[in-house]
Amino acid sequence: MAKEITGYLKLQVKGGEAKPAPPVGPALGSKGLNIMEFCKQFNARTQDKQGELLPVLITIYQDKTFDFVIKTPPAAVSIMKKAGLKKGSPEPNRKKVATMTWEEIQEIAASKMEDLNTLQLHAAMKMVAGTARSMGVTIQGETPWHN
Repeated sequence: MAKEITGYLKLQVKGGEAKPAPPVGPALGSKGLNIMEFCKQFNARTQDKQGELLPVLITIYQDKTFDFVIKTPPAAVSIMKKAGLKKGSPEPNRKKVATMTWEEIQEIAASKMEDLNTLQLHAAMKMVAGTARSMGVTIQGETPWHN
């Protein structure tokens, strides 16, 4: 028989760096979950992604147990890493802060495909490109699907 789900919890935690301190501790503690057990499991599963900001979806069961799914880093974080930025532009329509190519956008889109709501790479590229534009990043070249 399946366990009864009482709720979900979304957090963003750096890989391999989950601690009982905020934001993890208060979020899990208020739901009555074992904070140290989550930290141990999360850190063990994210050793290869040390320091990367990772969204995690925690499923909370009625008996105070939990399961969690680790998602890929947000597109904005991947764009900043690839473009070498600390943060996006405060005025993305006026002040551009970086330039990327469609090949770089394609790499990010391919890595995020499992978490996006599309099965087509060009649609995923459009989503990532939109995020890049909203951060003040210019995309160089002709769009690959209009050749």
